[in-house]
Amino acid sequence: MRTLITCFKMQIKHYAELHCLSCFSFLRGVSQPAKLVKYAAKMGYTAIAITDECSLAGAVKAHIAAKSLDIKLIIGSEFKLDNGMKLIALAPSKLAYSELSSLISLARRRCPKGEYRIYLHDIIFYLKRCLIIWLPSQNNNLEYQYGHHLERLFRDRIWLGITRLLNNDEEKKISANQKLSYKLSIPMVACGNVQMCHAKNKPLHDVFSAIRHNLSVEELGTRRLSNAQNHLRNIDILTSLYPEELISETLHIASLCKFSLDELRYEAPKETISGTCDANMYLRNLVNEGSIQRWPSGVPDKIQKQINYELELINELKYEHYFLTVYDIVRFAREKNILCQGRGSAANSVTCYCLFITEVSPEEVCMLFERFISRERNEPPDIDVDFEHERREEVIQYVYNKYGRTQAALVASIITYRSRSAIRDVGKALGLDSDLIQKLTLSNYCKDKDPAIFKKFSGKNIRNYKKKAFLFYDLVEQVIGLPRHLSQHVGGFIITNNPISTIVPIENANMPNRTVIQWDKEDIESLGFLKIDLLSLGMLSAIKKSLQIINSYYPKIKDIKDIPREDPATYKMMQKADTIGVFQIESRAQMSMLSRLKPSSFYDLVIEIAIIRPGPIQGNMVHPYLRRKKNLEKITYPSDEIRSILERTLGVPIFQEQIIRLAMVAAGFTGGEADRLRRAITNWGKSNQLIIFEKKLIQGMLRRGYKRTFAEELFEQIKGFGGYGFPESHAASFAILSYISAWLKCHHPGAFFTSLLNSQPMGFYSPSQLIQDAQRHGIDILPIDVNQSQWSHQLLSKKQWKTIRLGFRLIKNLSHNGAVRITKASKEDIFISTTDLRERAQLDQKDMEALAKADALKSITGSRKNSIWEILIPTPTHPLLEVIKNNNFLKSQTGIPSTNMMQEILEDYQATGLSLRSHPIKLLRKYAPFNKCKSNSELNYLKNKRFICTAGLVTCRQRPSTASGVLFLTLEDETGNSNVIVWPRIQKEFSHILTRAYLILVEGLLESREGVANVIATKIYDYSHALQSLKLRSRDFH
Repeated sequence: MRTLITCFKMQIKHYAELHCLSCFSFLRGVSQPAKLVKYAAKMGYTAIAITDECSLAGAVKAHIAAKSLDIKLIIGSEFKLDNGMKLIALAPSKLAYSELSSLISLARRRCPKGEYRIYLHDIIFYLKRCLIIWLPSQNNNLEYQYGHHLERLFRDRIWLGITRLLNNDEEKKISANQKLSYKLSIPMVACGNVQMCHAKNKPLHDVFSAIRHNLSVEELGTRRLSNAQNHLRNIDILTSLYPEELISETLHIASLCKFSLDELRYEAPKETISGTCDANMYLRNLVNEGSIQRWPSGVPDKIQKQINYELELINELKYEHYFLTVYDIVRFAREKNILCQGRGSAANSVTCYCLFITEVSPEEVCMLFERFISRERNEPPDIDVDFEHERREEVIQYVYNKYGRTQAALVASIITYRSRSAIRDVGKALGLDSDLIQKLTLSNYCKDKDPAIFKKFSGKNIRNYKKKAFLFYDLVEQVIGLPRHLSQHVGGFIITNNPISTIVPIENANMPNRTVIQWDKEDIESLGFLKIDLLSLGMLSAIKKSLQIINSYYPKIKDIKDIPREDPATYKMMQKADTIGVFQIESRAQMSMLSRLKPSSFYDLVIEIAIIRPGPIQGNMVHPYLRRKKNLEKITYPSDEIRSILERTLGVPIFQEQIIRLAMVAAGFTGGEADRLRRAITNWGKSNQLIIFEKKLIQGMLRRGYKRTFAEELFEQIKGFGGYGFPESHAASFAILSYISAWLKCHHPGAFFTSLLNSQPMGFYSPSQLIQDAQRHGIDILPIDVNQSQWSHQLLSKKQWKTIRLGFRLIKNLSHNGAVRITKASKEDIFISTTDLRERAQLDQKDMEALAKADALKSITGSRKNSIWEILIPTPTHPLLEVIKNNNFLKSQTGIPSTNMMQEILEDYQATGLSLRSHPIKLLRKYAPFNKCKSNSELNYLKNKRFICTAGLVTCRQRPSTASGVLFLTLEDETGNSNVIVWPRIQKEFSHILTRAYLILVEGLLESREGVANVIATKIYDYSHALQSLKLRSRDFH
């Protein structure tokens, strides 16, 4: 018998890798699927199989890469059976692929997320057509019996995989496997067991192995790969390691595998059709009925023409069932009185407007249907629908109940390593102590490659600390962006006519009653599958609750349609940037723009929402628009065609739809070409596709008589949109909710703030900030009281519906069930003692302590200290103890000292996250250095460019991608919120303070103009020690 470990010199120069793990075999493989495919093609491989463990998560990404290269992609998966057997299954045909996908679904669905369990009988029952590669490892009698079973059941489509990795005991194992092959008459085939692209990826693989086993790299021992041979090796090396027949067998297997993911076809569910008419007629009937409701006096001719055009294109592209499915979901929500609204590119469709999927009227914005659906593009539409965030689960379960879990599942979201998680996991794998890892995680050293990191390493007495610091740097950079695990998309659903598991594997999500496919949004779009986004939006919940409250005392307002349009008082409030809590225009940047843009109409609001985006900012469109709006700059148009597109935005392109129209009108692009330009703009920075359009755009404009300077200026603006430009339809959808929420705040602030607080967490602001803003609007806030409060906050009729009683939901560690029992018992009779409360509401010690710490028992005990003392006394078991507790003995005899105001405030914050007592900064103002600090309310009255000092609680840290590394801080004092701008140089100098401090003092230059004040920081001081017990968490946005 010829041994296989003899080196062979062969002329063969072809090879197919049949066993390759990508990084979607989480913490086993370390390379992206596309990278593996591209490198295999570069090495001259004939084919490569991506065989992630019980997963097809990386299959589409590999497929897209392979389509543009001269290499065949084979779809497969590796399995470890419950009996210890290890197999690879490859899909030679579409039917075989469906079997494989169904098997993975079965194995995953029977286990919690991230796990699988599979038996030999599953392989036998499901894989009737797949090719099987057996990877024996035990070489014992039991393995022989398994092999005999496999040979009998999978005859002519089973192979025994041989792997040469130059390990110490390899000769013995290969010899045993060779004997097993001959004995069972199972042909052998070369398998690389590839787990990385290059040998240089070995340190990264060691780190992943350490993370997987929760050990350091040094502690791994035999758990780590013994060498770096598990990479894509040169064909010359492979042919020297394997006999010719084993190499040839890889090519034979590859020739049997003819399946491509392009063969998969999406079919929308058919259950949505009512009656005997077909999908096209049913959709037309629904749209006709909706158009009559939208335009009771008759549909305008222009709009009817657009409806006819849209329906013809939908019919041509066979999208009727998709629209009917979305319509059915929205219909359900409206029947259940769940507030919802479609947005995104779907708002460019009159069809969606007539189906009540969207609320943007074609008479309010310039719709561009090609932005939504294009004949040339022939890509599926994407409809996003927002639902009340507290009731979206009802909609999701409706989808599951109607279509079943076999036909409906959520799209996956890939959770990747980001800077902090990479630093944490790499640091642990390298054996760094937890203190150093914590410091590195909180700093920007790794992001900015700050040499100060060496001081951190040297300070820990680490041997060869410079070498280890460089290794740490390198590994962190490699890890960032690699997938950690699959999660569920925020609301992307795929609903099919046939079982989804025959198309893509399904697994359990972390959340109960949820299932998720193994492909993400990009995968779905790449294959042309239709997705429906069922998203949650907190503002819809807040609006719904506001309307319900208002209707209780003002019956004329019942629904959104009852809110007056174009209300001057509402726009006046916006112009003052009084928009804390208002949808989409509450951020620092938006509030700054409101004071300058001064919206006075709905379309102004649409522009306001769209202009504070990376696209318009980077395209240098903001300042020209503002100058023109103030008549400080003349508006000119090179042609009437350009005027028709840009006139509403004063000659400045702000929306994506304008870019598409400009390309079509000014440069002669077709609708499909213009949309491809839009996509190239979106991917600018990730690819160079946009440059390809530069010549065509400029030449097209020159041919139509436009000047080169105008053409080049337009292209530079288009490049700016690469940062992210808003579609007009999307901005209009948001503007509707912005206006509604602003009107509610302007005219019914009590209902607005009550509802906003009852819909938390959402938005930029914490309950504490919202309550302070409510107080500035004349709202009285009453504290949490065990005899008066409910779980949710209540708007009381006092002071013309401008009094809010805070609810139990603010109290940390108080159970919801306990709060419900308190409310129920208090309605029967007030609580007269803590014993009475504990017994009638059936509260445990944890609930009692939470109430006491929140000072919610004050009406019973008199003070927080008394409350805490009383609940610590055991429940009375002796008559004397009962007398003591019921005769105010504690209040008069315990001698508990009263606490000072600052201590009370700190304890309020600890228990509820806010305080209705004096603001901490107000108490500190009489002490240095706070007595020299300017308050927020003073900033707008100070001279511009003045050097000042201000202080406050850090409530928000924001570093937008468009700000070139600038950090924006929000500081809260007793008068409001101040904006602080921190340039990168100052960030570097005060990085420790900026990442950890929650009370800071800032020295800097005041910039005040047009009612907007900013402090440009020059020095930053940490005064958190002044509030030792106040652990305030800021809302950080990056």
